[in-house]
Amino acid sequence: MALRAAGSVFGVFLLSVAGVLGENVWDVTFTRTRICALKGLSVDVSCTYRYPSGHDVIDTEWYKWWNVKVGYTYNIMEQPEYAGRVEYLGNNHSDCTLRITDLRENDTAEYCFGFKTNIQGWIYQQDLFISVTDLKVTTYVTKGSWVILNCSTTCTLSDNPNPDYIWYKNGKPQHEYMSQNYSTLSSDVDSYSCAVKGNENHRSPAVCAVGQNCWRVIYAKKSICALKGSSVDISCTYTYPHGHIPRETFWFTQGESTKEPKDLKKDPNYLDRLEYHGNEDSDCTLRIKDLKDSDSAEYKFRLVTAEGKYVSSPGVYLTVTGVLLEMNPMSVSEGERAKLTCTANCILGDNTTFIWYKNRQAIPNSHNYSNSLHLYPVSSDDAGSYSCAVNGHEDLHSPEVTLTVRYKPNNILVSISPSGEIVEGSSVILTCHSDANPPVQKYTWYMRNINTSKESSQIYSITNIRSEDSGEYYCEAQNEMGAKNSTVTLILVSGKQTFSINIAVGITVVALVLNLLLSFLWFRKRASNSTDTRDTAEDGQGGSSHLYDTILRTAPTAAQNADTDEQDVRIYANVHFSHSRNHEEALYSPVQLRNPEKQDKVQYAALKFNRLGVAPHPAAHAAEDSSAIYSTVNKPRTRTQEGTLLSSYPTFPRPPTGSW
Repeated sequence: MALRAAGSVFGVFLLSVAGVLGENVWDVTFTRTRICALKGLSVDVSCTYRYPSGHDVIDTEWYKWWNVKVGYTYNIMEQPEYAGRVEYLGNNHSDCTLRITDLRENDTAEYCFGFKTNIQGWIYQQDLFISVTDLKVTTYVTKGSWVILNCSTTCTLSDNPNPDYIWYKNGKPQHEYMSQNYSTLSSDVDSYSCAVKGNENHRSPAVCAVGQNCWRVIYAKKSICALKGSSVDISCTYTYPHGHIPRETFWFTQGESTKEPKDLKKDPNYLDRLEYHGNEDSDCTLRIKDLKDSDSAEYKFRLVTAEGKYVSSPGVYLTVTGVLLEMNPMSVSEGERAKLTCTANCILGDNTTFIWYKNRQAIPNSHNYSNSLHLYPVSSDDAGSYSCAVNGHEDLHSPEVTLTVRYKPNNILVSISPSGEIVEGSSVILTCHSDANPPVQKYTWYMRNINTSKESSQIYSITNIRSEDSGEYYCEAQNEMGAKNSTVTLILVSGKQTFSINIAVGITVVALVLNLLLSFLWFRKRASNSTDTRDTAEDGQGGSSHLYDTILRTAPTAAQNADTDEQDVRIYANVHFSHSRNHEEALYSPVQLRNPEKQDKVQYAALKFNRLGVAPHPAAHAAEDSSAIYSTVNKPRTRTQEGTLLSSYPTFPRPPTGSW
């Protein structure tokens, strides 16, 4: 996030705000506005700030001055050149202290602190300048045979304005010299370096007392941080006096001072992992592959000639590390802020990029130079296990750290059992499901348009359900973060007799269809066989091999006439089956009312099954009951049964006289 205005504006803006509000309650104060520190060391920038009561600080930032045209660069906490080297030691109340470690020459700049409250926008203060200096040995040749060496810095050290110095000759300390100057003979072929007492590991580069050829080893870096499993190059160069011929060169790790150094090539712990890229002239670069935790040590180069031997001290400090994930805080509420920082036991290279993982899946677009990942505002979807890795070493993940997010219930669903048709009198179970953290503490059931709650449990059971229980149901899930309702679930209750009624209606429809079909077939048969009816009846009387149907009419009696006015005319038919099995024609018995005007009356037919071989003559039946119509049909000899069947048929028109 770029600074909102040019640097020259900020001090004026801050003062104007303070003047308007009075009492100078908007204030940023640095303990020291000018700081000078040694390269490679750390510095703490002490800082405090104030603001009016009623405000809450919601964000803080530190900026670095870039140049006059650009102004302040982005927040240094997010810049790759500061990755792993800056730490905000302040808080969101009053302290704004900043720590910068492993100081480098390009850290020399003007810095600015800004903060933002929930009411006021960004407030900045810029009056801070940090200078980073290195120790340097300068040679002064006198008129005589002496050479004066001077140890100096480009600025006065803030923490130690008048330090004591320690001088080193060919890497060995010269404790008798504590001043800023050192004297030696002009014929000296040795190298010299210096350090501020108390920071002996941060020495100046070694220089020759006279000329450029002396005992000297120069390491490109004084300390190296490398990932476990990776490879590292320890770069160095060396020189030696004229006339000397190198006889042996090797690397070793610092052990006991009383023991002779041991060549790493002969150490079984480094077998097949060392590559010497140097030569016998000036290059002494060493490569170590497949780094292990045990490789963390101080590495030194040793040069041996026929005239002497030389070891440069201090050497190069190699730290082998994995990556760790720091999360602050580890438990947040939805809408708050969380910061994840990928750290190591040492400071990785300037061009290091980081990759972030959630639940072991790479987070899209998370590759960046910053070793921090900000989650704001946090949602329930951000909960999970996080890890980080250095780009190019994705197989070296940090241990996972879990982010816990507190949120009110969501994804509330209602399940219903049974899921099919709900019949009156049955039982129904409603279950409320919800995602929440902390877990749901209370479930409450409601029926829409009814203010009172139905139940206060996750499961709501309705036994012996009734039609008035039909309606829209929903549940409310609640925890300490809040409450939320589910969508409504519609319940429709069907009557008990629905199934039986459907069956009865179905049977009635089928019966009507069959009845119509039989009527259609009868009319069709009646039209085709009307001319043969009489002959068929006569032939039936003469032999049992034919199917015959004889219908006789008689005049009703007076009593019968009286009954006819009040009830339907009854028609009786004796049906006999002949012995013939070859006759496949359908049997039709036309039945008509005696009185055509009463065609809406229901007709009855009595069917009597006689024993085999017994076929009474129609005339005999006519004598017994003159009001009935008899029909006799022979039946094949199959089995003996008799009985009477009473059924209902629709009324058909009476056929013309003589068609029988």
